[in-house]
Amino acid sequence: MAEKNSDNARGFLAVSAGALQRSDGLWLMHQRPLHKDHGGLWEFPGGKVEDYEKPAESLVRELREELGITLRAADLGPAAFAEESEVTGGVPIVILLYIVRVWKGEPRALEGGRIDWFDPEGIARLAKPPLDSELAGRLFVDRAAATLP
Repeated sequence: MAEKNSDNARGFLAVSAGALQRSDGLWLMHQRPLHKDHGGLWEFPGGKVEDYEKPAESLVRELREELGITLRAADLGPAAFAEESEVTGGVPIVILLYIVRVWKGEPRALEGGRIDWFDPEGIARLAKPPLDSELAGRLFVDRAAATLP
């Protein structure tokens, strides 16, 4: 049987990200180190899904590496996704955003940059990469609209 092209490559870069919400209702954002792509901009923490991982498993690993916290894939709730519509070189990125409300440990910025906690209005004012802006809009605007009568 002939192999399909889809069996050999995804054609996009899958990234899993976490929207961590504390019990006081604030959300964690990560400011990227200045020397990296989108340096100085704020994002939902996470990273590349490796070929051997499911997206939720990837996020568990990434948040352990980036923030020093532990969590279970079973405690993650899918929230939204965003994808690049136009790419200039390379492969398009697709970010899968999960809501994270249960973890162990105190989040720390272990790989550079910094972290802070914000309400949705504060997140709206942050300078973010385009896909993170789209995700924040879907997470907070769509969620607020869903609660309207």
